[in-house]
Amino acid sequence: MNGSARDGLKEKKRVVIKIGSSSLTHPESGDLNLLKIERLVRVISDLKGEGREVVLVSSGAIATGRQALHHPKKPDSLAQRQAFAAVGQARLMMVYQKLFAEYNQVAAQILLTKDTMINDSSRYNAQNTFEELLALGAVPIVNENDTVSTSEIPFLDSFGDNDRLSAIVAALIDADLLILLSDIDGLYSDDPRTNHEAEFISLVPEITPELLSMGKAVTGSDVGTGGMAAKLAAARIATDSGSDMVIANGDQVEVIDRILRGEDTGTLFLAHENLNFDLMHYLNHEY
Repeated sequence: MNGSARDGLKEKKRVVIKIGSSSLTHPESGDLNLLKIERLVRVISDLKGEGREVVLVSSGAIATGRQALHHPKKPDSLAQRQAFAAVGQARLMMVYQKLFAEYNQVAAQILLTKDTMINDSSRYNAQNTFEELLALGAVPIVNENDTVSTSEIPFLDSFGDNDRLSAIVAALIDADLLILLSDIDGLYSDDPRTNHEAEFISLVPEITPELLSMGKAVTGSDVGTGGMAAKLAAARIATDSGSDMVIANGDQVEVIDRILRGEDTGTLFLAHENLNFDLMHYLNHEY
């Protein structure tokens, strides 16, 4: 079943790619890894050349602001996170704009808040914006508007992390595939960094309560926020909305090509469209 399911990835036309802060920065310093970002832009530009539509959900605003302001450690207050994001989002987008222009592509910035998605009119407008940008051939680059929406109480007025945000975007635009690039190869039966007996899970036909219990609500990164629990929550949103999802290691961004060639890499979660799917339900509940 895994082989036939993987072959289906070759035909995906509308793809959402999420890349986390830990995959965009140097582990030693937390500074932006410009070489890796350039390779990511090249890969996405090639996907566009193949006739695919691509939306990039990119973390990194807070880490970029931290770098620009020469702050030695991860922000420890809400105000500091918001200030770092205000500085970093503009810088991060500037990097993307310049690099995409080198490959004759146009990048567009979309900053979302949970309020945007909960409000029917705002959500409809956001959906229309995505559709028009994709029709025009642009690459929408999405992030949560941390400057105004970051909350000290998770999920109160924010998405919680960009794993969930990317799944919500995939559901909003009826994406065929969501790819989460992380600092881990995929889903394991336990944390492989602490349990060497943990087994790798290549294919998940259905998300069960037992599977959700495997998630760890922690992250080993100094710059990221989303652990495996967040990725499983994202998988539940994406697959219920009718999108396949793959978790893969973002250390080498060329893994995106391998996924879309149908190679057995990362963990593939198969879509099982839920006729009762209600995006508002997911936005208003924790998992």
